[in-house]
Amino acid sequence: MTLTRRHLLASALAAGAVQAFPVWADAKTLRILVGFPPGGGSDAIARLLADKLKDALAMPVVVDNRPGAGGQIAAQVLKSAPADGGTLFLTHDHTISILPQVVKNPGFDPTHDFTAAGGFATFVNCLAVPAATPAASFGEFVQWVKQHKAGKSAVGIPAPASTPEFLVRLLGQRYGLDLVAVPYRGSAPMIGDMLGNQIPAGVGSVQDFIENHRAGKLRVLAVLGGKRQAALPDVPTFAELGLAGFEETPYYGFYAPAGTPEAALVRFSEALSKVLDQPQVREQLTAMGLTVGFMTPTQLGTRERAYTKVWQRIIEDSGFRPQ
Repeated sequence: MTLTRRHLLASALAAGAVQAFPVWADAKTLRILVGFPPGGGSDAIARLLADKLKDALAMPVVVDNRPGAGGQIAAQVLKSAPADGGTLFLTHDHTISILPQVVKNPGFDPTHDFTAAGGFATFVNCLAVPAATPAASFGEFVQWVKQHKAGKSAVGIPAPASTPEFLVRLLGQRYGLDLVAVPYRGSAPMIGDMLGNQIPAGVGSVQDFIENHRAGKLRVLAVLGGKRQAALPDVPTFAELGLAGFEETPYYGFYAPAGTPEAALVRFSEALSKVLDQPQVREQLTAMGLTVGFMTPTQLGTRERAYTKVWQRIIEDSGFRPQ
């Protein structure tokens, strides 16, 4: 049975874990690791939450970008960090649920090396094109590739062996296109190339593309998930277009090194819940393309395990072999 926030706190206090609260005083600054470079969606989310968490926790909170390998580098940093509540990793499904299944030696095992500290949102990925790409809909994009690109096109992705790469593979198979996934070190450099018309399409999260979509610099043509997104009500889902199998929505959450005292996790979880209760924070995160929803450490762990199983099937069905 999923524990409520009150039950989690009561459990920690009953176990005498209140004595562990001083670990937050010993860690004079809370460091939030982000596995992607500044300027991308995850970075923007981290900086927004860090600014609010510093007041909720009454301590300095800093964002530490450790980009590379789809979050793998940041995850390795988390694994080696002291388990004192002073370092957390803000990440999404790719690093926790997918990357360990597609990389032979990722350098970390989420099951044994990390512990969930609290979740805050779900989101979806989408396909977008630069304003210079002459396609106003996904159907027009498919026809444009066939008629003007001889059926072959490069599509940017923010990390290799990620949800975006598997979507590119599936789109190619489904529509008879030779789509080549071009991996970047995060969404920011990918979007830079899209805006510079160096690449005709990209797949990433809604929060990566939303601002440029609103500005008319990029066009989001279709989104994953089981329903249209509040931030993009006029953009159809791939399921509407006849491409099923990607309805399970990815998640965002915070993770701590294994062995972090439960009281520290409870305190952070409670602070995160209070931050998410602020209407302005919810509005800002929603505007970024997220579906905001607090998850206790237990709830985040449950969602992570379920999502990992979904992707185990998708990866096996695709014939992909760990690299």
